[in-house]
Amino acid sequence: MGCVSAVPVPQPRAPSASAATGSRRSLAAALFLGAVGATVVLLAAGQVWAEGTAAVGGGTLPLDADGGDVTGVPTALAIVGLAALVAVFAVRSAGRLLVAALLALSGAGAALAAFLGASDSTALDEKAAKTTGDAAATVEALTHTAWPYVTVAGGLLILLAGLLALRYGRQWPTMSGRYERDGTPRPRKAPVVDPDRPEDLWKALDRGEDPTREA
Repeated sequence: MGCVSAVPVPQPRAPSASAATGSRRSLAAALFLGAVGATVVLLAAGQVWAEGTAAVGGGTLPLDADGGDVTGVPTALAIVGLAALVAVFAVRSAGRLLVAALLALSGAGAALAAFLGASDSTALDEKAAKTTGDAAATVEALTHTAWPYVTVAGGLLILLAGLLALRYGRQWPTMSGRYERDGTPRPRKAPVVDPDRPEDLWKALDRGEDPTREA
């Protein structure tokens, strides 16, 4: 008889503790960055972005424009980013990648729109024309505040959250009632077998259970 050598069968490797820790950290970082970034954008967009004066009757009238007057894009994209941040846990596989990409694009778009609006004078020119009644009037002594750049920073935080979701999102858990926090299936309760019902006895036998065993 020939010798039969025992060859160990490779077993699937369970996720290491370091990988699980990295997944939790990336998840916490994405949630923090996304929530803080959206909050910063929403708050900063409501502040005064530009100030100036308009000539009225030989004098000057002070004018100002907040972020919403300059552009409503950062506010809208911050709301989209918040929705995407929540939705990224409700989907999986390709859907999660698409939502993560939407999250990143929302942050990038908000930051770009705020950066372009930081030097814009259109909103104040329109206010000057409306105030003076002269369609050709423009704002004078135009100055800009730092709030547009704060909005840019908030948009970049949302962008970072999206990039984290793109990179590590596959490892994050999904919102599903069938899984515990660690991603393992919850144990199913065995159906109750009624010994007075023959169909229950046959179903138990099909499952490989002993219908005569007491629960």
